[in-house]
Amino acid sequence: MYALVDANSFYASCETVFDPDLRHKPVIVLTNNDGCICATNRMAKALNIPKFSPYFKIKQQCERHNVVVKSSNYELYADLSHKMMNVIGRYADEQYIYSIDESFLHFKNFANIIDDFHAYGTVIRRAVYKETRLAVCVGIASTPTLAKAANHIAKKVKQYRGVAVIDDENSRINVLSQMKVGDVWGIGRKTSAKLIIENIHTALDLSNYPVGLAKRHFSQDIERTVRELNGEQCIHWDAVKSPKKQIYSTRSFGQRVFDKDSLHQSLSEHVSIVAKKLRHQASLVKYMSLFASSSPFDDNPVYKKSFHTFIAPTNDTSVMLAAVANIIDSVFVKNVGFYRAGIGCLDLIDEEYQQQDLFTPSIDNSALMTCLDNINHRYGRNTVKFAAQGIEHQWAMRREFLSPHYTTRWADIPKIDC
Repeated sequence: MYALVDANSFYASCETVFDPDLRHKPVIVLTNNDGCICATNRMAKALNIPKFSPYFKIKQQCERHNVVVKSSNYELYADLSHKMMNVIGRYADEQYIYSIDESFLHFKNFANIIDDFHAYGTVIRRAVYKETRLAVCVGIASTPTLAKAANHIAKKVKQYRGVAVIDDENSRINVLSQMKVGDVWGIGRKTSAKLIIENIHTALDLSNYPVGLAKRHFSQDIERTVRELNGEQCIHWDAVKSPKKQIYSTRSFGQRVFDKDSLHQSLSEHVSIVAKKLRHQASLVKYMSLFASSSPFDDNPVYKKSFHTFIAPTNDTSVMLAAVANIIDSVFVKNVGFYRAGIGCLDLIDEEYQQQDLFTPSIDNSALMTCLDNINHRYGRNTVKFAAQGIEHQWAMRREFLSPHYTTRWADIPKIDC
């Protein structure tokens, strides 16, 4: 049996953990630079506040209904996610963290000691709330896709009280018949439209679709989905995640950048991020791109891109920063207000199988990078950093409604008077 444990409106829920006054108020969370709405809690949804809508379009509506607006506090969300996943992981043999707010559980030996999966799901739900103050819903079934469907119903239908179990044919039919085909895991909008043309409107209709036709008319992935909806496990995850083939770091500026020094600082900040990720998965980069652009809505939009090839593949931040300094002039344009910039590592190799070059030896200082990573891991990101990254970032991401970093910054630790 599998379970999917998913937090309810995760970003918005995180904002209420250390501020109980918000638990009975409509709350929305905005994306980078306070652009669009990326999360809404239950009360905000009841006000018909559209998700992914630009904030400026619904600002007056939010003010009219006293909606609490928050900027994305990624540091807080990541820390609370880590705590939540640790609690969830105690309740099964295997855990697969699917996203920042979703985790699959696989019951193997645990299944022998669980008499009632519905009661067990309730135990998980209560434990998560007690230890993290985050509300979750639990879906349990014989395959990951059915567990995802059970979780969807547990969220949408109040009578399930946050826990749904598919453990027999009746419960499978009951859950799938209440679920639109477009809500099935892995079914996108285009595929959903095609299925509706085939008179397939619910998840139950999809489960009754002939397997052979599913592969012939759609794809092998749809065939697997049909099999999973019928209780046949086809989806597996590896115990060890394969390393990424490409790593990017890119972000829009809080305010336009017109000078080369600020653009250089921004690109250096992105280099620091991608280099750390390279070291984390024991990879080296051979081919790096850097890019900067103005807004696509400008009268004369500008997009500049440049590349650098490392003869000796590297994951040393200082080596990559030197490459950026050498090619920054190829992307900077005077009198252009840059809106976005980033770094991409495109050709990655395994650190263990690096092919050395006789005439161009590597100049990486792995001991220094290890020391840098250890300090920043212990005391917080950018505790130690390179001068090229700058100190005060006037171009930093705009977060006007940012809540305190309650769990990751000493100055923001909650104080209790008693």
